[in-house]
Amino acid sequence: MSKKYDAGVKEYRDTYWTPDYVPLDTDLLACFKVTGQEGVPKEEVAAAVAAESSTGTWSTVWSELLTDLDFYKGRCYRIEDVPGDKESFYAFIAYPLDLFEEGSITNVLTSLVGNVFGFKALRHLRLEDIRFPMAFIKTCPGPPNGICVERDRMNKYGRPLLGCTIKPKLGLSGKNYGRVVYECLRGGLDFTKDDENINSQPFQRWQNRFEFVAEAVKSAEQETGERKGHYLNCTAATPEEMYERAEFAKELGQPIIMHDYITGGFTANTGLSKWCRKNGMLLHIHRAMHAVIDRHPKHGIHFRVLAKCLRLSGGDQLHTGTVVGKLEGDRQTTLGFIDQLRESFVPEDRSRGNFFDQDWGSMPGVFAVASGGIHVWHMPALVAIFGDDSVLQFGGGTHGHPWGSAAGAAANRVALEACVKARNAGREIEKESRDILMEAAKHSPELAIALETWKEIKFEFDTVDKLDVG
Repeated sequence: MSKKYDAGVKEYRDTYWTPDYVPLDTDLLACFKVTGQEGVPKEEVAAAVAAESSTGTWSTVWSELLTDLDFYKGRCYRIEDVPGDKESFYAFIAYPLDLFEEGSITNVLTSLVGNVFGFKALRHLRLEDIRFPMAFIKTCPGPPNGICVERDRMNKYGRPLLGCTIKPKLGLSGKNYGRVVYECLRGGLDFTKDDENINSQPFQRWQNRFEFVAEAVKSAEQETGERKGHYLNCTAATPEEMYERAEFAKELGQPIIMHDYITGGFTANTGLSKWCRKNGMLLHIHRAMHAVIDRHPKHGIHFRVLAKCLRLSGGDQLHTGTVVGKLEGDRQTTLGFIDQLRESFVPEDRSRGNFFDQDWGSMPGVFAVASGGIHVWHMPALVAIFGDDSVLQFGGGTHGHPWGSAAGAAANRVALEACVKARNAGREIEKESRDILMEAAKHSPELAIALETWKEIKFEFDTVDKLDVG
């Protein structure tokens, strides 16, 4: 064996590289983008990934004889070149379903992206996609409510929902925070939200915030005659504190709470999702920390995997980026994982980054949340990209209005309804975006000022993580 090889890598090839294997319907399938160390053949490093993420170890051990490894081992059954990348390749691995605890996303990720990512035979490794078999999906809780139930609860149909992150997200007292919530909701938004990093800091303890926000929501509902909500962030240092906050939100009569599912962890998220289903609460999910994991094009976990895992773990809304705003994400990739959140069946489609057919059965869908650097000029594109089953969330694009947050909210609502009306009339809203918005602005001074304010604001940066399409 070459000294460049990790101990045992070569021996893995005969056991875990099985190009004649035909995956079973019950297998969990994974696609990894693999970049091996120089001099290590593709088949050997791919086999090592299959081994280290399932039953393998670096040496032959006597205790292998105490079980049937053929029944439990992961199998690398296909290798493909990555278009435009000479040093990396795709490795497709099939895992027997019995390797995973029923309904546990925590256990799946512990196996697939656990120690194997530190393997010396690898320079880089990224989990691109997972095909979850129906037998596993049926053991997962899924969204506590789903798109249809959420629309019924909020009494909102036929259009995307409108949201807004409260700014500044840190530093406001509870009373002033509630004041900003009220301004946004009375102006025409459906939701406002806590941002990901407001929990219970010295300047604003969580109970104080919850009470003032509940008062603001109730006042806005009475003034507008519409159902309103605010995403009360229940993420906490311990599960016990998380549930205490969720229970208090319920006592206050609030319809929706929020969780940071990556920093909080899948165990906490699955538990909170089950609590929401039992207690009739909607669950908004923020993806804080995702870019640490998914942004590097050769290492980590692609967000389509994190999105699939969230649908299984449970959430009614999930942040997905915007395509046109300030956050990373190209159009086709974003459409690919939005499909995974909302559709009942998603076919393999490399042009959208989907490596496998994925059947979701009867599992409810998740609202895609577009948030990050968007304003009224983006509205036609957002409606075209995200469709009706989405939440369009404007932070600075609401509060930055020269006349204040209520006027910013009104501008967003008028722009949204104008775009939906134009789309329903058969107009190509992205091509005709300027005409549609300027026409609507004739009857809305709030929108006219918003269009003038943000006419020069663009985020035209190159996308870092692009689809590998030849």
